[in-house]
This record gives sequence, structure tokens and C-alpha cells, in this order.
Amino acid sequence: MPELRRSVLAVRLDSLGDVLLMGPALRALRNSASRLDLLVSPAGAPAAELLPGIDDVITLDAPWVGYEPPPVDSPGMLGLVERLRDGGYDEAVIFTSFHQSPLPIALLARLAGIPRVAGSSEDYAGSLLDVRHRRLPDGAPDTGGPEGGHEVQAALALARAAGHEPPAGDDLRLRLRALGPPTGLAASLPRHVVVVHPTASVPSRSIPDWQTADLVAGLMDAGWHVVVTGAASATADARRRVGSLASAGSEPVTDARGTTSFAELAQILAGAQCVVSVNSGPAHLAAAVGTPVVSLFAPVVPVERWGPWGVPFRVLGDQHAGCRGTRARECPVDGHPCLSGISRAEVVDAVDELVSSEVVVA
Repeated sequence: MPELRRSVLAVRLDSLGDVLLMGPALRALRNSASRLDLLVSPAGAPAAELLPGIDDVITLDAPWVGYEPPPVDSPGMLGLVERLRDGGYDEAVIFTSFHQSPLPIALLARLAGIPRVAGSSEDYAGSLLDVRHRRLPDGAPDTGGPEGGHEVQAALALARAAGHEPPAGDDLRLRLRALGPPTGLAASLPRHVVVVHPTASVPSRSIPDWQTADLVAGLMDAGWHVVVTGAASATADARRRVGSLASAGSEPVTDARGTTSFAELAQILAGAQCVVSVNSGPAHLAAAVGTPVVSLFAPVVPVERWGPWGVPFRVLGDQHAGCRGTRARECPVDGHPCLSGISRAEVVDAVDELVSSEVVVA
């Protein structure tokens, strides 16, 4: 039986998908903790609320994370320190992507009196980290490639370095707490549903409106009821293109962009036969509810680190395009060739293959 620590704070100050990918590592922490709280960004909070085994979700809009970080809020930082102090945590485990540093939040944890702090860091950590885990082998540079494994594996490696093992028999897949019976749109959909999620918060990982409409039309022609998901900020042109398909197609299409909460989206994905998604939070949410994923994956980050985890999936897109490994927010290559060359036939074939297959390609 693992040593039972009284109270553990886990930290992941990133987006929805990043938080979901921590699931197996969080279950390892919970396996040796009587209490587990999770500190996340406001963007990641909806995902945190769906994870099992979390006692409390705390949010921090950190000035060292994100593309448009807020200014430093001294009263807010001091307030967080006091809240963490009041939590009486015995340990903090700080999860980050490779290019991020755990040291800012490690300093706040120290100021809050947390006696044991673990994180992954290539930088000298001084007295800020008791457990300094290194994702890459000593001396290995980060090339933007698959070194260090998938993000799920990297998070588990940190949890284990901190002394936490997953429960015996854990399948190490993504998992959500019980969602309850379908409600709203999810309750009204038929069985033959494919969800298409064409956009990500990073434009270089999204597909354009014309391509979304083309893929949706191909799936409708193949006999699928298509549900298009995404943010409420979808353009009028994007909605018009899908709306014209709804009036002309033999199969229904539902434009659900901006109409669902993250929990409601989880229910829709759970009822779908397959999900066609760019590299975005809903792709990982689909994996968390066990739905196969056709991943339209832009190689600005490596698919070996960020691809769907633990479900049948197929990757489409040129993984050797000129944008490979750039981490670019905007596509650095004219015409977005890594994704624009994906045809409706490829998508339909991949969906059909996954729906009739139980093979996980990892």
C-alpha cells in the first residue's frame, strides 16, 4: 500500500486538453493521498471539473502562461499564497509541458509553506524543488520531436518520480467522472453520429471554413448525421456554409458551435460513433469518453507527444510539412499544406475504418 500523504496539490496551468491528459497521473497521486486538489488556469477549469478523484479545483490566471498572459497581480499572488497555506498541503506536484517552467509556482508553493515540491525542470531549481524530474535524458536537447514520450507518459513519469504509483490494474487511459444520462442535444441525437471539430485555440492547428464544409458534406453523403462543434466565435461564413448543407443534404447536420458547455460536449462525444477533430481539447475529451478519433493533426507539435491517447485513432495530415516542430501559432507555410491536402474521401475512409475496428494505433 502506498504511503498515504494527508493532502496533495496538483498543478497544471494550461488548456482543456492539457488538463485531460493529466488524468492517469492524477489517479496515481490520488492513490497515495487522502485529499487531492487541482490548481488550473481558468481555461482549463471546465476539464478539471470533469476529472474523477479531485476534491477541489482552484484557478489561477498566471502571468507566465498563455499567449496573452495577464499582468502581474501582486495582491492576487499573495492571496493565492494564503489560500495554499490554508490548504495545509503536504506536497505539491507541478505538471508542465517541456517548454514551460515549474519554478514560478514552486516559489509560491514554498512561500505557502508546502514542505515537498516536485516538478520537471531542465533549469537549475535551487531549493525550490525537492524532486527535480528531467523529462529528457541528461544532455539531450529538445528537438521538438517525440523525445520523452507522450504527454500522458511524461506526467506519469513525474508522478512516479514523486513517489506515486497508479492503482493496481489501472488501464492508464483518460477518464471522466460519471456524466449521467444524456441531456439536451446529446439526448436527441441518433446513433449514426460523427462529430466534426474543425478549430483549435491555435490557428495553425485549425482547418478553414471551406474545408470544414467539404468534410461535412462528404460525411453526410456517406450516410452520417454530422454534428459540428466549436466556439461561439465561428464566423458568419462558417455557419452559412454548414447551413447550406443542412438544407441540401440527404442526412442531417447540426451546427452546435457555441451552444454547449464542456460537460454537454462530453455527452455528445460519448454518444458519437467517431470524432473528426483537429489537435484540440475536444479530441482528448473524445478519448476520455472512449470515442475513436480521426485526428487532423498539424505537425507544429509532434503527434507522438500530443496525439489521441488510449482509443482507436487515425492521423491525417502531412506530418513532414515545412511547419514540423515549429510550435508556430500562425501557419508559417503558405496554403497550410499540412492540413489543406486532407480530402473528404480520406476522412470518410478513416471514419469507416475506425467504426469497424477496435485497433489502437499508438
